[in-house]
Parts: sequence; structure tokens; C-alpha cells
Amino acid sequence: MTVTVKPTARIFETTAEAASKTTEQTLRELGVSAEGLSAQEVAARQARWGPNAVATHRARPWSVLWHQLRSPLLGLLLAAALASFLVGERDSAIIIAVIVAVSVGLGFVNEYRAERAAQALHSQIHHQTLVTRDGQTTAVDVAALVPGDLVRLRLGDIIPADLRLIDVTGLECEESALTGESLPVDKTTGPVPAGTPLADLSGCALMGTVVHAGSADGVVVATGARTEFGRIAAGLGTHPLDTQFQIGLRRFSMLLVYVAGALTITIFVINVVLHRPIIDALLFSLAIAVGITPQLLPAVVSTSLAAGSRRMSRRKVLVKRLVCIEDLGDVDVLFTDKTGTLTQGRVDYMRAVPADGGDPGAVLRLGLLCTEDSAPGEQTVAGNPLDQALWRSSEAASLQAAQAGHTRLAVLPFDHDRRMISVLVRDPAGRTLLITKGAPETVLERCTDVTDAARTALNAEFAQGNRVIAVATRPLPEGHRPQNGDEHGLRLAGFLVFLDPPKQDAAQALRRLADLGITVKVVTGDNAAVAGKVCRDLGLGAGGALTGTDLDALDDAGLAAAIARTTVFARVTPEHKARIVHAQRHSGGGVAFLGDGVNDALALHAADVGISVDSATDVAKDAADVILLEKDLGVLADGVAEGRRIFANTIKYVLMGTSSNFGNMASAAGASLFLSFLPMLPSQILLNNLLYDSSQLAIPTDNVDEEQLRRPSHWDITFIRRFMIYFGPLSSVFDFATFAVMLWIFHSGPAQFRSGWFVESLATQTLVIFAIRTRRIPFFRSHPSLPLTLAALGVVAVGALLPATPLAHALGFRPLPIGFFAALAGMVAGYLALIEIGKRFFYRIAATTPPPTARAANRYRHLRRRAAHFSTAVRRTGGTSTGARVPKSDVEKR
Repeated sequence: MTVTVKPTARIFETTAEAASKTTEQTLRELGVSAEGLSAQEVAARQARWGPNAVATHRARPWSVLWHQLRSPLLGLLLAAALASFLVGERDSAIIIAVIVAVSVGLGFVNEYRAERAAQALHSQIHHQTLVTRDGQTTAVDVAALVPGDLVRLRLGDIIPADLRLIDVTGLECEESALTGESLPVDKTTGPVPAGTPLADLSGCALMGTVVHAGSADGVVVATGARTEFGRIAAGLGTHPLDTQFQIGLRRFSMLLVYVAGALTITIFVINVVLHRPIIDALLFSLAIAVGITPQLLPAVVSTSLAAGSRRMSRRKVLVKRLVCIEDLGDVDVLFTDKTGTLTQGRVDYMRAVPADGGDPGAVLRLGLLCTEDSAPGEQTVAGNPLDQALWRSSEAASLQAAQAGHTRLAVLPFDHDRRMISVLVRDPAGRTLLITKGAPETVLERCTDVTDAARTALNAEFAQGNRVIAVATRPLPEGHRPQNGDEHGLRLAGFLVFLDPPKQDAAQALRRLADLGITVKVVTGDNAAVAGKVCRDLGLGAGGALTGTDLDALDDAGLAAAIARTTVFARVTPEHKARIVHAQRHSGGGVAFLGDGVNDALALHAADVGISVDSATDVAKDAADVILLEKDLGVLADGVAEGRRIFANTIKYVLMGTSSNFGNMASAAGASLFLSFLPMLPSQILLNNLLYDSSQLAIPTDNVDEEQLRRPSHWDITFIRRFMIYFGPLSSVFDFATFAVMLWIFHSGPAQFRSGWFVESLATQTLVIFAIRTRRIPFFRSHPSLPLTLAALGVVAVGALLPATPLAHALGFRPLPIGFFAALAGMVAGYLALIEIGKRFFYRIAATTPPPTARAANRYRHLRRRAAHFSTAVRRTGGTSTGARVPKSDVEKR
């Protein structure tokens, strides 16, 4: 059946236009009633206006192919091969073209598979919002919103679209992502004059901003790229910010580009001076440059990341971008909240403790009335864990009748500054009463005549590790609308006690993190005594405890020093959490923060790696780099180990390229100076490089030594440069030994000389992986993976057999004498032995070198992360795309 949009429905040209209308006019023009849109109407509007997204995550083969082809070196090489073809050297030109095509194909296949893995990963991350449709309030995916949807906003929500507000309760929105204004903005329902600037649209809540306080209902007036946020995101483009791992890759690649450039120019000039053919000199020089350039490094990295993401997904760890896996391995300090990580996370109500020895049921009844949800049934879509625990309790069911006569008149919603919630109710006798519930320290400050017995009872509960909420009351006159200032002069009614015991496997998870070299510190809004008790029970009690008040008394230098000797940070605000993370980052090392609440967002943004859970608030998931499908430190330990494993295997390829591969290319450059012929033809250099790189595609499967997993992993270009200078010449020593053997023992001509050196250089630069992959003695104390072993040996066998195959003539090879292979075995054995000796001296010196300095955060990180919140992964069903249809002006086009 075909459905159409109601004729009365229209979309506003701008959000400012909707802001100038009254709420009644807005609802009428959007064709929506208080019941919300019907399912048929939603389908029609989705078909007309598309999904609510500003970007799509889709693996695009042409984009990946262009990434492989855009190397200027490849372009120059192909141009030179074409010139060679035109002047008659057709066989050589065709061989070069085929080798380049195979190399590009290898890189394309592996990188495209990684892109598909990233697309599948993104499809598992969902963001939901509360919407009223067909008279029912339900949670729907943010991307499914359409103009006219009625949306409910709560504390910590990221505004899912541009909304015209129709009802607000103390709503404040943090709009810095759009306007740059650091302070929260008060919101109302009144219209504003036409032409009002974006920062002054008080009657609208804008996509991408955050509910800082209060709650509200609003109607969607713009979605996707038509929102104010979408227009800004379109200007940014969707290219994600580089991680520290990507920056390291780029620096390494540039290092080799500079080396390759210098060698290429020098070799070309010298060969021209020696009156060699210009085309041959150019092809040879470019082939040397291609040989040094880590052409398949992106493929090796992509293969590692794709395989790692699949393994991590099976272990219930999702990363928003594949390259974040390596950054996770760089962590050495983890700040985490307590609830759900160290404790079971299922809060159970235990008992009520009256302040004056009265009726515990009366305290519980007040606690049930003082919730943001008016009925227990609403806990399915909202409600904090403590309120849900109250509603679940058996005592709550017995008090339903006693609550029936009470009427809720107004709510002062919870926020993290006040750390309390207040509800104004009318009892059956017609009296109005303000009920306040919150953190005991805060509530007691606002109470009068708190007895010593009440304080003693509270401390006793804290000492047992129980979570405690204080309940207090105050009568207010009829018709008075409560304000924050009314929360004083309260009378303490008592305490509600909850149990959240430590996880049985938390102690083991903490030991695993310690074995990985990660120091765990607890940052919580709970009481210091409660957090300390839990930490001691789990064996995490070596350090002291600081409260938010203590932090306020410390300057930045004092805080940085205090962090090292502190395990628990208690009763801290969101600003405190972010300050702690900043201080630790300036002290060096990688810092991770694990949190799931709106009060964790600042710290998640500030950390090198923000970690949240699938059940977290939207603002926490938005701020995080890594999502845990299960709030478990053991799962996180798996993710850290996987990140370090991937980084270690990537570095193996890098060190290969800076040792034997670089040495071989340098040898080729040097040999061309004293030989009357080219030491290796350009096509042979490219074939050598292709075979070598092909064997290294198995590196992602390799085993990693335990000691490499026990310390953080990070890029150190200085270390890599020293490695190249130290080990590169060792490779050249055996290359020149091969030259001597071929010229003075076998008296080889040009073709056989090239064949011998081709086989020797391929064998040494491929087999050296077994020495470089570990700091231990290879094979005896560290075993390579079977795929890597077979790949390396297979490539060496192919290289040794090529001069004896029918392809030898076309490739410029000649058969080698039997005696050469005996010399080859001796040279390979000698080379690997020399590398082993060199390793011991090199790593002994490297151990005394100071680590790299701390890294700085990127100033655009927040806005780019927020844009990722409003994106979809493209899924194919029957050939039809079900992903985001975003207008060409948006970020997908860019």
C-alpha cells in the first residue's frame, strides 16, 4: 500500500523559522498531534526526507583503489615504463606493469577487506532516543527520526535532531559544539523574533548539543544535513582525525620517502654522468625508491586491524575506528568508575534506616515518591539504577496502595552539581510537601537538627561498603512552584540503603591489568569509605583516597604528584574527573578512562582512549573511542592485549623495512657506481619487493612474546631511525659478499650476477623476520606462527627456483651453479647470527634511552566525535541500500 505525507505537513526551511513560531503553529504545520506520528506517517516521511544522519560508513572500492594508486612513485614508474615501451624495450615495460598491478591488487584486496570490517563494526554501534508514536513512548534509533516526531529529552541526552521545544522543566543545554559558548544555555518554549542568531534560539534544542540539566519534550523540525549541526559537519568533511598510531605511520613513511628521494636523485645523476641510458637510469632509480618505500605497509596494517577487530568483537570489545585498537595498547593508566566494573552493577535495595527511629516504611514511601518517573512501569525506558532498585523491591509492591493518594505537582530534576532530586507532592489531606533525595553529604548540609545517632548510622553503612541515599522533606505552601533555592531547611527522614557487592572475577581482572603494566585508579561520585572498602576487598588498596574537596585545594602540579600515590578519587564532579585525566596525561604515558554516565563525558573526551559500555548514556558513548559490550575489566584487558599484539606485529614489518630491505636497496645503489652494468634490472627489483612484501602479509598472524604485551606500545621514530642505521649496513655487508662471490668465484656475467644477488637479497631480507620479530632467541625461546613460517620459506623457495624456470629468460635471469646455494646457506646463516649478536648490543643501548614525550590532544576531536554519533552504516539487502540517503551537500560527498 502506498502512503503519502499529509498535505498539511511541511518542513521548515531553517530551524530559526520554526523557532519564530508558537508551539501550536509548529505542531499544526508539521501535521502532528499529541499522540505523535503513526507508523504509516513515519514510513512516508522517511521515504521523503531520508534518515537522520550526516554521514555514512560505507566501504567504497573506488576510493580504496585510488588510495593504492595515488603514490607519485608508482605514477612516475608507470610513466617511465611507458616511455621504455615506446622506445622498444617492451618486455621490460610489460613485466614492470604486471608487477605493479599485482602489488596494487594485493594492497587493494587487503585494505578493502579492512574497510568492510570497519563498516560491519560501525553497524553494531547504535544510539537511541525516546519518541512518542501512536500514543506510545518507545526507544528508537536516532537515524530513524523524521520531522514531526515527538522526542523526550532527559539529563545527559545528546539532542538527536533540531527540536522545537513544547514543554520544558529546568532545561539547560550545553551548546559549545555549535556556538562555542562554554556555559549551559537556559531553554524555554516561547517563540523568538525572526532572524534571531543561532546562539539565541532559546525555544529550540539543537542537534549535537547536550542536555546539561532538566528535561523537556520537543518536536523534530529538521533532521540530518538540514540541521544546523549537519551544515557545520558538512563543512568539516568526514575524514576522521588521525590517531597517534596513524601519525606514527605517517612519520615513518615520510622518513623513508626522504631517504628514497635522496637515493633516487643521487643514483639517477650518477648513472647519467656515467653515460648510461637515461630510460634505464630512471627506471632503476625509481625501482630503488619503490623498493625502499613501504608500499604494502597499509595492507599489512589493515590486515592486522581487520583481524584484530574480529577477535575483539568476539571478546565483546567494539572500536569506533579500527586504528583505535593500537591506541588502546598504549594505555598504562586506567581511571574507572566503580559501579558495574568493580561491583556487580545490579543495585539491590536492602533497607530503610529512619533518622528518628520511626517507621522504615515511611522513609521508603518518600523515596518512591521522589523519582523522575511517576510510575514503576516507566523504568523499562528510563530511570536511574537506584530508582529501579526501589521499584523492584518487594517492599515497594506493598506500598502501592499508600502511594495512590499522593499527587506529584512538580519535579526539580537531578543534576551533578546539586547531586539531588526534589519532587513536590500533595498528600491525601491536601498538604504540599517537598521531598528531596540525594547524596547524604549534600542532603545533610541542607538539613536542620541532624542527630549524632543519624550520622553514626550513616557512617556504619559506609563502613560496610553499602551505597546510601538520604531522604529529607520540607512543607511548602499551596501553589508554590519549587526552585533550587527551596532545597534548604529540610528535615531528615532517613536513609535508603542499597547493596552493590564486588564482582567475583574483578580481582582476577585487576591482576591481569597489573600484569599488562596498567595502573588502575577508581574515580567515583560515591563516598570515599564505600569505594575504599570495595578496593580493599579486591586487593586494590595500596594507595590513599582523595575527595573532590581535597582536589580543590591542590594546584595542577600538586594534583599530578598526588595522583601517583592515590587509588580512590571520591565524591568528584565531572570537572574533577576531567582535571584528573588532564593532569595524568601531562605526566606522560597513555591514559584511558572508563565511564558510562553523563558525568563521565568530559573525562572521556580528555583521555587518550575513552572507553564506555553499550548500556551507557548517549553522551558517554559519543565521547568514547571504544565500546565494551560487557562492563567487565577482564574484557578490557583482552582489548588492551589485542591492541599491543597488533602494534607489535605492525612494528615487525616496519623494522624489516628499515633493516634488510633498506640495506639491500642501499647495496643496489652502491653497486651501480662500480659495476659496468646495473646490479639488478628495475623489473627484478620490483619483483623482489613484491615477493618480499607478499611474505610479510602473514605477519598479522604471528605470535607475540609475553614481555611485549606487558608494557605499553607506542611509536618512537628515533628508535626506528637508530634501528635502520644500525642494522641496514649489516645487510649490505652480505650483499657485497654476494657481489664478491658472483664476480670472483663464479665469474658471472650480468644476467647470472643479477640472478645470484636476487636470490640472496630475497632470502636474507625475508628470513631476517625470524630474528627481528623477537628479542629472544628465535625458534628456541620464541616460536613464529605457522602461516608466517610457511610464507617466508615459500617466498625464499620461489625466489631460488625462478632462475631455473621457463620464466627466467623473460625476467632476465640465468641458472645458478650448485655451489652458489652452498655459499648462500653460509651467508644466510652468518647474516642471521650477526643480527642476533647485534640485537643484544642494540637493545641494551635502547634500554637506557628515555621514552618519547607525552602527546597532545587534538582541538577538533570533540566535534568530529559528535558527528560520528549521527551516522549510519550501509547495509545491503537484495541489492538495495538501506543506509543513509544524505544530500550531496553533506559530508558523504566530501
